[in-house]
Amino acid sequence: MALNAHGDEYAPVTPYRPSVSSPAQLPAAGQLELELGGLASKSDEGRRASLPYTLKLALDSAWGLVLGGEGLVSAPTADGRQRGMGDTQLVLKRAYVLSDESALGWELGTKLPTARSVIGSGKADYSVNGIVSQDLGAVHMDANLNLTRLGAIEPGSGRTQMGVSAAFAMALDERWGISGEWSGNQRRGSERSAQLLLALSFSPSKLLTLDFGMSHGLTAATPSWSVFSGAVLPLARLW
Repeated sequence: MALNAHGDEYAPVTPYRPSVSSPAQLPAAGQLELELGGLASKSDEGRRASLPYTLKLALDSAWGLVLGGEGLVSAPTADGRQRGMGDTQLVLKRAYVLSDESALGWELGTKLPTARSVIGSGKADYSVNGIVSQDLGAVHMDANLNLTRLGAIEPGSGRTQMGVSAAFAMALDERWGISGEWSGNQRRGSERSAQLLLALSFSPSKLLTLDFGMSHGLTAATPSWSVFSGAVLPLARLW
């Protein structure tokens, strides 16, 4: 098993960030990819900042593993601010590639409560996500529908949360691309959340994609704005 490879041995990266929607497609089998970014948001509770990360590995053309979370969080609390590691997500992914233009997929995930209770919920969550990815001419679409069973809920509210999202991306030229997305969540006894996201991406090579953009909340339960930037690159060719 080789832990390092020359640039010409890597396949082009497969970015999942910065959208909420997950694509059905997997990275090249055996290629470990890292996504790393910065995120700052503002809501009624104050300003929150974090360093989200994702590690992606396809076991073959159909199965993959995704490990992600927030490496560092700075969040407002009643006593000031708390800083520390965020929660961790572990996802098993199945892809069904129908053609070069179309793919389906599903994900089974769990959120591990690795953050302090003042930063995270302190409880594990479990989710299932269905994915449709489709090329619509020059535009690529990723649509997601998911259900999450929350470990921590408010009294009188439902434990199951439904999420919907649709992301649309288009190449502007060989290096630049643009994407937009609508996403939202709803749960019985809790306010709905919804946001619009707009981002630009820049790929100086097949081994690196940079992104930057912003999102705007459409409901009172959603941060009024967020700004982000990040990068996607391969770490190793394991087989």
